[in-house]
Amino acid sequence: MEGASVVFCGTSEASVREAVHTFPAESLSKVKGKVADVTYCEQVQDLFAFVDREFGGLDVLVNNAGIGRFASVLETSPEQWATVLATNLTGTFFCSREALFRFSKSDGKEPRGGHIVNISSLAGKHAFAGGAAYNSSKFGVNGFSEALMLDARHDHVRVSTIAPGSVATEFGRGAGEQGKDWKIWPEDVAEIVRLVVCLPARSMVSYVEVRPSRPKH
Repeated sequence: MEGASVVFCGTSEASVREAVHTFPAESLSKVKGKVADVTYCEQVQDLFAFVDREFGGLDVLVNNAGIGRFASVLETSPEQWATVLATNLTGTFFCSREALFRFSKSDGKEPRGGHIVNISSLAGKHAFAGGAAYNSSKFGVNGFSEALMLDARHDHVRVSTIAPGSVATEFGRGAGEQGKDWKIWPEDVAEIVRLVVCLPARSMVSYVEVRPSRPKH
C-alpha cells in the first residue's frame, strides 16, 4: 500500500487542506482532497468522479466519516438522530455503493475488484447510556458490512470492519490530546487498515476489534 495515491474528503476546505498537507511536499502529486458531505448522495457521486479523473480508478475505499451526539433517548432531538444516522450509516452506504460500481466493472472480463474498509466502533456491539443514536449507527454499520461482504465477495471485493475503542481524536468527548497517554492513537487504526489491505487477495479479515492495552480505570 506504500506509494498509493490517496484522496481525502471532508466537509470543509480547511479540514481537507489540513489532511493533505500532513504529507511531505514531494508526495502531494499523489495526494488530493475534495470537499464532500457523505450524507448527500450527489456529493458522494461528485467525489468518486473526482477520484476517477485524478487517478483513473479506485482500489481501496476507507469509510471513516463519523460523528457522535451523546444524550439520553428523551434528550436526543429528531435532528440529532437523523444527522448521526445519515453520517455514520447512510454515508457508508452511499460511498460503498459508488465503490461497487467501479469494482464490478469488467468489460466482459473478471470484475476489477477492490477492498472496502468500514471504520465502526466497539459501540457497535456494546451499548452505553447516552449512546442511543451513536450505538444504533454503529450496530447498523456492522450489519451493513456483513451483508455487503456476502453480496460482493464473489466479485473479488473484500470487506473489512475495524472497530476501535477509545481513540485520541477530536471526535471524543474531550480534546484530542486528552487521554492520549492511554487511548488508541489514530496512527494505530491507520496501521491496522494498512495491514488488512495488504494481505494477499486470497485472504480477507472481516472484523477486527481494537482496544487500548491499558485503559483508564
